[in-house]
Amino acid sequence: MTGFRDIIGNELIKKQLSEAIEGDRLSHAYLISGDRGMGKKRFAEAFCLELFCEHNDEEGACRRCPSCKKIMTGNHPDVIWLRSEKPDVIKVDEIRSQIVETADIRPFMSDRKVYIIPDADRMNQQAQNSLLKVLEEPPEYVIILLLCNDETALLETVLSRVIKIKLKPRTDSMVKEHLRSCFPTAPEDQIELAAAFSRGNLGRAEALLGDESFGEVYNEVVRLCRSIKQMDAGQISQASAKLASDGERLEEKLDLMQFWYRDLMMYKVTRDLGGLLFKSERRAMMELAPICSYEGIENIMDAIEVCRTRLRANVNPELCTELLLFKMKEN
Repeated sequence: MTGFRDIIGNELIKKQLSEAIEGDRLSHAYLISGDRGMGKKRFAEAFCLELFCEHNDEEGACRRCPSCKKIMTGNHPDVIWLRSEKPDVIKVDEIRSQIVETADIRPFMSDRKVYIIPDADRMNQQAQNSLLKVLEEPPEYVIILLLCNDETALLETVLSRVIKIKLKPRTDSMVKEHLRSCFPTAPEDQIELAAAFSRGNLGRAEALLGDESFGEVYNEVVRLCRSIKQMDAGQISQASAKLASDGERLEEKLDLMQFWYRDLMMYKVTRDLGGLLFKSERRAMMELAPICSYEGIENIMDAIEVCRTRLRANVNPELCTELLLFKMKEN
C-alpha cells in the first residue's frame, strides 16, 4: 500500500481528498460507505498514509518514513482503530473509553490524530449518542473515519455531522486486470466469471477466485448445463439432490446457471463467440444454440428466478432444484 495511487477506481474521491490534505482543508469527520468487500479499510489506511507521510509528493506516500512504516504495521500512535469485543455490536463503553475519553489527548507524532471505526453501522444507539459529543465539538486535530456497509443504521444526528463518501463499484475491466495481477495462473474464463459475479466489488472478486472450491462449483454447473438435455428422470433427481445438499453455495450455482444461459442467448443472437463468459465452452454453445429456442432460454431464465424466490420463501430446496432442472430439460 502506497496511498491513494494503490486504490483502484474512485478517482474523483481520491482527487478531492488529496487536494483537501494538501490544502489543509480536511473535515473533522468522514463516513466511508460501500458494500462489504469494497475496500473501505484499505481506503482508510491509504488516507492515513497520505495524511501522515513525511515525504508525500505527487507519487503518493513514500512508504519509507517512520510514519508510513508505523501505519503499515498498525503501530502509529496517532492512528487509532476502534476495537470491539463482539462481532455484531459496538457498545457505548467502547466508544467512550477508546474515543470520547482520549480525544483531548494531543497527537504524539504529528499535528493530527485519526480515529477509525470499522463497521460503524454496528454501533448501538447509546454508542452513537456518545460519539456525538466528539462529532459536535471535536478538538481541532481530530479526524474521525466511520466505515459502514449500511448508513441507514446510523442516526440522522450522526449523518448530519459527517462528510459522506460512497465508494463506487469498479468497472469489469478494472476488476479483471486486478484479478489477473493477483491470480496469474487462474483460467481466463474463471476471471471473467469472478468479475461478473462481483459487480465491481474487488473484495468479492478476490474471495471468489481465491476460493479453491470455486473451480469445483464451476465445473459442476458446466457439466450440468452441458448435459441436462440428455439426462433421464433418475439422473435429474440425483443432480437436484446434490445441488440442494450444498445450501451455502446454491445461490452461487444459480448465478452460474444464469450466466450460462445468458451466454447461450447472446451467442444465439449474435453468433459471436468472443463475448462469452464461459470461454472454454464455445463448442457446447455452438452445439446447443440450434436446439434451444429463444423462448425456451427465456423460460429457463425465468425458472431460475422462480427457484430463487421459492428458496427465499423456505420451500424445500430439493423440490425447488428438481423443478428447475426439469424445466431446463424441457426447454
